[in-house]
Amino acid sequence: MLSTNTRSRLPIAGLAVALAAVLSACSGGSGSPGSQGGAGSAATPQVPAPTIKISPATGTAKVRPDKSVVVAATNGSLEEVTVEADGDQVEGEFNEAHTKWTSKQPLKPSSKYTVSAKATGNGGPATATSQFSTLKPKVELAVADVTPGLKGETVGVGMPIMVTFNQPVSDKAAVEQALEVDAQKPVKGAWRWINDKLVMYRTAKYWPAHQTVKFTAHLTGVHGGRDMYGTKDRTTTIKIGAAWISSVSTRTHKMIVRKDGKVVQTMKISAGKGGTREYTTTSGVHLTMERGNPVTMISPGKKEGDPGYYKEIVNYAVRISNSGEYVHSAPWSVGSQGYANVSHGCINAHPTQAKWFYENFHRGDVVKVVGTNRALEWNNGWGFWQMSFKQWSKGSALES
Repeated sequence: MLSTNTRSRLPIAGLAVALAAVLSACSGGSGSPGSQGGAGSAATPQVPAPTIKISPATGTAKVRPDKSVVVAATNGSLEEVTVEADGDQVEGEFNEAHTKWTSKQPLKPSSKYTVSAKATGNGGPATATSQFSTLKPKVELAVADVTPGLKGETVGVGMPIMVTFNQPVSDKAAVEQALEVDAQKPVKGAWRWINDKLVMYRTAKYWPAHQTVKFTAHLTGVHGGRDMYGTKDRTTTIKIGAAWISSVSTRTHKMIVRKDGKVVQTMKISAGKGGTREYTTTSGVHLTMERGNPVTMISPGKKEGDPGYYKEIVNYAVRISNSGEYVHSAPWSVGSQGYANVSHGCINAHPTQAKWFYENFHRGDVVKVVGTNRALEWNNGWGFWQMSFKQWSKGSALES
């Protein structure tokens, strides 16, 4: 009995071994998913989705308005980036590979920004967002005045653009970079800082006549100094009229007025009688500045009773410097006009012609005076054309 049971188990064990061998052969032949060989082959790794990094990170507060917003993608490229606050979008640009986007304009102070970005890659699309806020400036920078800026005013071809700020500016380069002059007939020009609050724009040559010039101070978010940022932009439109150029000779005692190159008036005049500096008319390129009818003229630095003291009321007076020089009506010197210089330094003219000049002048018209030994200082009134453009440009904070 015992030998019979033993014989019956042997065929069953042999069958199990045979089945194991068959199963082993089948497994080695099919391979694992993605493999090309035997049991030692590795699976193909999964491609990761793009990763987007945004700076400033979400939740960041008191961000400086002059800080750049940067969005970068790895394992893919950026398709779209939007940065906005209060419905206004920030301009920016991608790098060549579209893996990085950088803002290219300042941010608005005291504002909440939302950044949205989309990227794509072999691992699929990806999106990211960020929200941050900018700081409130301790000191606000703004434009206090733009000259010329009178509504409806037409100015002459020599007129500069004079911008006055409400605060002293220490970061002049940043502020100057934000000033834009857009002319219908563009010409070369440059800014010059007169002091910490005043900057002026002058062209290399006179403005081309009959055009409109648009000035914009893109001050929003611009750093002007310690804890100081611009909070809003300022735009002014300037109308340039005809080219009124007046040529005065103290030797021939004549003033010839040209409009767009054509002579429209020839005036007999009497200039400063000389003898002292204050009685000598300044030679050089003057600009008409303002007018008055009448204007009371008092000898500078003298009081009544002093030698040389005078107090005169004159009509149709057009100012051409800060040192008291005007083109004005002088009925008392008509007999000398065209023949001799007898004034205290002004350009005396016949009442009729002085009235005509008064009524036709614009701020920024050109009055060139020759014939005396006293030169007009560049900062005497609007004597800016007395300085060469090369020298003028050296007053720019951006001059290299």
